[in-house]
Amino acid sequence: MTTVTTLAQAAIEIAPAPARSGLMVDHIIGAVVYAALGILVLLITLYGMARFAPFPLHKELEEDQNVAVAIVIASVLLGISIIIAAAIMG
Repeated sequence: MTTVTTLAQAAIEIAPAPARSGLMVDHIIGAVVYAALGILVLLITLYGMARFAPFPLHKELEEDQNVAVAIVIASVLLGISIIIAAAIMG
């Protein structure tokens, strides 16, 4: 085990039960807030792509079944998701 893991386990064992449960609630709330913000940023990006694209995305994807456009949209959303994850992780 690493020193950090050992120290973290020792701190959890020493901390009283109410402090541990409060800490867990804080972490859960933080995770939910950051997840909601990340999803919001991702939806704003998707809306921006649809709004500023030089062609109608709906027509290209559903009617014409343009796979190239789908790959580009997926690539942009994946890239934004990686940036959001890196921003959340610090």
